[in-house]
Amino acid sequence: MRIINLNPDADIGASSWFVDLEGHGVLLDAGVHPKREGRAGLPLFHRIEKEDLDAIVITHCHHDHVGALPVALQHFPSAHVLMTELSYFLVERVLHNSVNVMERQRTELGIRDYPFFTHEEVDDYAPVFQGFKYGREIEFAPPHKTRRGVQSPTLEFLDAGHALGSAGVQLRGQKQTLFYTGDVSFHDQTILRKADFGDVQADVLIMETTRGAVEMPKTWSREAELKRLGEIVVETLRRKGSVLIPAFALGRTQEILAELALMMDSGALRRQPVYIGGLGRVFTEIYDLESHRANRYLTRLKLTEALDLQVVSPKQINDLKLSPGRIFVITSGMMVEHTAAHDLAARMVGDPKHSILFVGYADPDSPAGKLRAARHGSKFKFSADLPPLSRSCQVEQFDLSAHAQRRDLLEFVGQVRPKVVLLGHGDAAARAWFGQQIKKNWPRIKVHSPGPGQMVEI
Repeated sequence: MRIINLNPDADIGASSWFVDLEGHGVLLDAGVHPKREGRAGLPLFHRIEKEDLDAIVITHCHHDHVGALPVALQHFPSAHVLMTELSYFLVERVLHNSVNVMERQRTELGIRDYPFFTHEEVDDYAPVFQGFKYGREIEFAPPHKTRRGVQSPTLEFLDAGHALGSAGVQLRGQKQTLFYTGDVSFHDQTILRKADFGDVQADVLIMETTRGAVEMPKTWSREAELKRLGEIVVETLRRKGSVLIPAFALGRTQEILAELALMMDSGALRRQPVYIGGLGRVFTEIYDLESHRANRYLTRLKLTEALDLQVVSPKQINDLKLSPGRIFVITSGMMVEHTAAHDLAARMVGDPKHSILFVGYADPDSPAGKLRAARHGSKFKFSADLPPLSRSCQVEQFDLSAHAQRRDLLEFVGQVRPKVVLLGHGDAAARAWFGQQIKKNWPRIKVHSPGPGQMVEI
């Protein structure tokens, strides 16, 4: 077995791994690096340009895992594209939105590389996408590559509990097996249940390490975080302020909307409109329509019926009055420039009536990260296009991550007991913690933390 890390950077970036399993090439994810512009953010596809690729496997439809799928198909047009059936309902929407974003950034930021692909290309590639149920073993090698009487290698998707359609991937060859966690949650969320990885056994484990540097306090509980969130929303509205919850359109938006629906249903929060972005609305409708297929709680809860959801565009944000209070659950989670969340935050940050509540990861160098780090009453540089702003609004952070806590992932390593572990999708400190802990607990397991383009032979 040969494995090549195609992420162009040594952090959480463009998730993509090439695996040669007994002569069969598989690409695990094809993401785009969220902090790099132009082609510098793409996976290192040139590193495998001479490889024979049988299949491209997508674990879920977040941009850092699927955003470069059409580019991968430009390099490998004959490869099968496999994903879960729930991701199948999402992927075209995600890719068409990526085209829109890249076209806008070409105009606004002058990034000449954009767009990497067009709407027409997404439509042309879509017929080769295939969606499969969790737990189904799939033969993926083309017929001309399998000898008579020799079974094709197989893959199987297992529910990762991270976002709608997310999966871990089990690859089985004649002599070796591999499991790729993708992004995984080993704790229940409001809508989605935790990962169902069953009794996974594998020779090789490729594992995310996102929260490897985060030690959770013993007093932490998700229930307490949600209770605190609800109390601050109610208090902000009571003082005639507005609430902004910046959230990723797929997953985090729907989880927060579910909490707001439950609060309104119980009477803890008065019924009122909730303002969201267009893409968040689209994914929310898919969550509703496909609730019967997902392993989730609240299967009868239809967010588009339980809530008065009103779509606002970035252009409309500046025309909306903020008092008396409104509730916004708006992309982007990082508050990047020229998004509704960015422009709305710039309006709210100087008014003590308002609250900006962070419920997910924010890169320290992003506008969201800079706002989170700003001290109350101090000026800070929010983004390049704006003069320094003074932070007077309430800013709170809540640990409601959809990524597994590090102790749970370490326990999973003990369950799988692989011969080899490859660490990825995390910064240097996160990967270092896992490397130390695995060697301490299971000295016989070989641990690799491959850098960009680096190959591991097993």
